[in-house]
Amino acid sequence: MRRVAIIGAGKIGSTVVDLLVASGDYEALIVDQSEVALMTFRDRPGVSALAMAINSAEALAVRLTGVFAVVNCAPYHLTTVVARAAKLAAAHYLDLTEDVASSRIVRDLAVDATTAFVPQCGLAPGFITIAAWDLIKHFDQLHDVRLRVGALPRYPSNALNYNMTWSTDGVINEYCEPCEAITGGVLRETPALEECEAFALDGVAYEAFNTSGGLGTLCQTLEGKVRNLNYKTIRYPGHAAIMKALLNDLNLRNRRDVLKDILENAVPATLQDVVIVFVTVSGMKAGHLMQETYVNKVFARSVGGEVKSAIQITTAGAICAVLDMLADGALPQAGFIRQEDIPLPAFLDNRFGRFYAPQATPFRDAAE
Repeated sequence: MRRVAIIGAGKIGSTVVDLLVASGDYEALIVDQSEVALMTFRDRPGVSALAMAINSAEALAVRLTGVFAVVNCAPYHLTTVVARAAKLAAAHYLDLTEDVASSRIVRDLAVDATTAFVPQCGLAPGFITIAAWDLIKHFDQLHDVRLRVGALPRYPSNALNYNMTWSTDGVINEYCEPCEAITGGVLRETPALEECEAFALDGVAYEAFNTSGGLGTLCQTLEGKVRNLNYKTIRYPGHAAIMKALLNDLNLRNRRDVLKDILENAVPATLQDVVIVFVTVSGMKAGHLMQETYVNKVFARSVGGEVKSAIQITTAGAICAVLDMLADGALPQAGFIRQEDIPLPAFLDNRFGRFYAPQATPFRDAAE
């Protein structure tokens, strides 16, 4: 029985607790700044809850002493505090952040760490990189690597064609911050919400546009080895134009608190969502120009008798799978671990990674 600290009691953090404790192999310490957010965890078997301000790495490290790992599900702006606390507590560290600047600090913290630091373990960045790397290894020479991911409502009914399915702070951040890409063999930064493209999958029309952070460390890994590499977020048509008007024309990119308040009070959340993963790699294989594609859809479903959204399942399932592999000794036990260091077959064979298996029937219980 390993004790794991989960930082953040939101939608993803609570799902991580549910998955880990239900496995019977982990005890959970869940930490959040809000006592209200922790109420549902009080008196739960296998779970202890701690309310404290997450603003001091030293203070947090004291409460993390003795834990096997720290799973950071807090907002991206708390990443560096939690990562430093994990290092001080000599615990393994995993997070979900898409924030590029924070991830660079985590990478620096891992240089002389005695434990493993595995940032960006969610859906994108995270699983999308694992899936892409599995295809990349099939090629002798790379031309184009395109990663596309979307967490979408199954039944959109507003002008944005969107419902709030995960962190509002995370959505705004990825729509505002610069994006990494490789174009013509050159590593560069591109603006978010630009280079919008249209495509269809299974008869449904989508658009995809630049967003920040989805590539993880792939740009650094593939620099000098690929002609073009980019990541785009999938939405229904029309979404990007409205968001650009809000962020640019109304200047809400510089008033993120206002935009967050608008979105959370005007755009409903939903559990009826679908996650789309779409990776295309082209290049030379045995002297021939070839292309390979990985496509997957994950739907909301019942887990342990409770309906979880697709973004909850894929994000929490991914970080739990990496934690499980770390606990089993299948990953290095110290230093920085990239998502591309995690083999796709081993990930999908993991009890938590199996949430990415194709589903014939949405809302099927995981125990069935």
